Amino acid sequence: MSMRVLIADDEPLARRRLRELLADDPEVEVVGECASGEAALAAVRAQAPDLVFLDIEMPGLDGLAVSAALGGERGPLVIFVTAYDQYAVKAFELRAVDYLLKPFDWERFDRALGRAKGQWRARQAPEASEQILALLGELKAPPRYLERLAIRSDGRVRLWRAEEIDWIEAEGNYVRVHAGKLSALVRETLSGLEARLDPRRFTRIHRSQIVNLDRIQELHPWSHHDYRVVLRDGTELTLSRNYRDRLAFLLGK
Repeated sequence: MSMRVLIADDEPLARRRLRELLADDPEVEVVGECASGEAALAAVRAQAPDLVFLDIEMPGLDGLAVSAALGGERGPLVIFVTAYDQYAVKAFELRAVDYLLKPFDWERFDRALGRAKGQWRARQAPEASEQILALLGELKAPPRYLERLAIRSDGRVRLWRAEEIDWIEAEGNYVRVHAGKLSALVRETLSGLEARLDPRRFTRIHRSQIVNLDRIQELHPWSHHDYRVVLRDGTELTLSRNYRDRLAFLLGK
């Protein structure tokens, strides 16, 4: 039995290098390549890989959010591959097998792959069979998304329904959630919250902003291929070109 591997990286050269490094390994079968976080999630559900080589900074849903959505230790094994070292702590909090920092050599890659093979073999043990079957069932089941968000303010906890949220912006290690005339800080990263929200209703339009699609009223061309997003209450946000195709797809354009 071969270990099924999925490669997710928005750089074609990076995907090609990983495929070349895996090509001569008889224990490995590459079952697909993806260039975005959304495509990676869809491929995991369709292909059920054992291991995912996952870039972190990709357009749309980033690698950390993808890993969180995959279920951590219950999902496929993950080796992060990135040019940025600042995400290492978060990656290992998500129980990553390894963290490959670009550029890496064959020896470093081989050590990471060896760790993944060891964990993969352990999962093949008879006592793990029921867990694997349960995982496959979870991947095929419709995902459950956040319905209510707990907002702590003035010593109280308020529950905001997800559909009440207009837009969300990053503020350091927090996010600020906007709902009508109200706004509140929540101690969570933007990527982490994005992974918990229904992607059919909420989408990222900028590296630091998420918007409720039902609140969008108009789009206006702006500069450098960016757009201004006008919400129903008159709020103006920026749609950066990296997220333009994703928004167009969700809006059916």
